[in-house]
This record gives sequence, structure tokens and C-alpha cells, in this order.
Amino acid sequence: MPRHPPTPWHRLFGIALTDLFTGRPWRVELELELALKSQRLDVLIIERLSGQAADLRDSAALADLPDGLEGLGAHNILTYKSAQESLDAWAVDELIGHYVTYRKLVSEPPAPGPAGQDGDPVSAPAGGRLLPAADFRLYAVATRQPTGLLRQLHPDARHATAWPGVYDLTWGHRAIRLIVLNRIADHPRNAPWQLFASELERVRSGLKHYRPSEPAALLLRYHLAQVHHLERPDMAYTLEDFKHDTLRLLIEDVDQFTPEERAALLERMDAEDRLRGLPTEDRLRGLPTEDRLRGLPTEEILRVLPPEEILSGLDPDVIKAWLERTGH
Repeated sequence: MPRHPPTPWHRLFGIALTDLFTGRPWRVELELELALKSQRLDVLIIERLSGQAADLRDSAALADLPDGLEGLGAHNILTYKSAQESLDAWAVDELIGHYVTYRKLVSEPPAPGPAGQDGDPVSAPAGGRLLPAADFRLYAVATRQPTGLLRQLHPDARHATAWPGVYDLTWGHRAIRLIVLNRIADHPRNAPWQLFASELERVRSGLKHYRPSEPAALLLRYHLAQVHHLERPDMAYTLEDFKHDTLRLLIEDVDQFTPEERAALLERMDAEDRLRGLPTEDRLRGLPTEDRLRGLPTEEILRVLPPEEILSGLDPDVIKAWLERTGH
């Protein structure tokens, strides 16, 4: 059996979240440089756009977000572990480290003042203060339940929430929101999470209910469907049902296509398909008379328009000149 290249789960997860936050007052950073030594990290930054209201708890911006994201702050640092990885203590320590570095980077030095006034044991940027700790949220998203990690925590350091598969952890002096994709509720709003689950029925549900914000994200859905089919041959849904759902979504979103995209679509269609259903007046609109008649046999034209009707619309002088010119 041929071997397939490794699936870039982190990149695909980042693209899915980028689409999820399209049209909302946050933007997603897929790869952020967080150190003097160049390195690309498996964390995502969900940052509120500048100029947006500070309190979004009652905003429509939070509507229909997947479970666990209801408390987004101004800066949200998220680590993701696919089914092939473990969310362990080291991964959480790394998340904390990325938070410390990122907080330093985004804290602009205002007027000189005491550093670390919020009590965090970290150093402020030279000549300034750190942004408030309350502006930052930490998230750990794992496909599988991190059993080993949860065993290491004291019972008082882990708390279930109102949503299945969503937990609040206390790690040192930081709170971390844990989201387990194989444990979340089966609901259409959780389709972006279910796309990255490893349990068959959850993946099927995600593919069925996922509604991207941008038409281009349909490619992500198609790619994930193919990936799941390659890795899980019993994913029969992904081939036929996916094609059907995708065509329906494309038809619904055709008004969002650019003129170039519409032209490319029309070029792939036969002339009969382009004209099917159009009234005659719409088909002929804009065509010069000579183009309308070009190619039609004279007998066909005379059958539709008898000579008497044609002549009745002509200037008598035009008829006389034609007769003289042709020797009649």
C-alpha cells in the first residue's frame, strides 16, 4: 500500500480557525516568531482587531462559536495536539513559555513606571509595563483526552464546565482552557472542532455540518475529506455526500464569486447549459440585427417573417433603389 506524506494537521487546524474568525473582531496568526532565535511554533494566536470594543461578552461576534471559546480575550494563545500527539505537562509548560514571550512582545512601553504591577513573576519590556494579565487567555486543544496530564493535576486544579469535553485547568498561577475534540457535544456549531476529531462519527458530523465563512475554505473541507478517507477507508461519507454538499454550498454562495471566478465557471459549461432557462429576449439582448440573423437560411427567415411584413417596414425609396440596383 503506497505511503502518503504526513498530514499537516497544525496548518489545517490554523486555516480552519482563520476561516472561523472571518468577519469577527479577531484575527488568527498561524505562525508567529516568538524568540530571538528564529523558530516556528505550534501555537496559534487569536488577537482581537484594533479598535474593537473591549467587552465582547454580549456581542454577536461570539455567536455560534464552537464550545469553549465563549471567553475570548484581547490576546488568546492556543496550542493544538492532533491524534498523533499527546498533550502532556511539557506541552503545557511550553504554552506558558510562549505566553510569557508573546506578552512581552505585544506590550508597548508606555510612560516609565513600575514593572509587573499585576503581580506576575515576569519582567516587563525595558522602560515600560506589561499589558494586563486579564487581556490574555490560554487554550489547549487536544484531539484525544490527555489522561496522563489530568492524572498529574490535583482534583482542585481541574474543573468541568457546562460543555462536555471542555475543562478549566489551573497550572501554577495561570488558568488554561482545555478542549478535547473527541469529547465535545455533537452539535453543528462544533463542526470546526469535529473536523479534527479522530472518532469516525464525529468526523462525519463535522464534514456534514461545516459551513465555511469564505468560499475558498471549501478547499479546506475538501482536503480534510480526502485526508480522512485516505487515513480511514471506512469514511464512505466523504466522497459522495461531500460532493453533494459542496455543490449545494457553491450554488448558495455563487453571488460571492468574483467576476473572474464566474467567468472561469462559465467557460467550463457548454453553450446549451449557459443558455438553458433564459427567456428569448434575454438570449438576444445586446446582439446586433445582423448577428441575430447570421447563419439562418433565407427560407427560415421568410417563414418567420413573410415578405409582406418585411417590405411594410421599409422606406419605399429604399425598396425602389434596391430594385433598380438589381435590375428588377
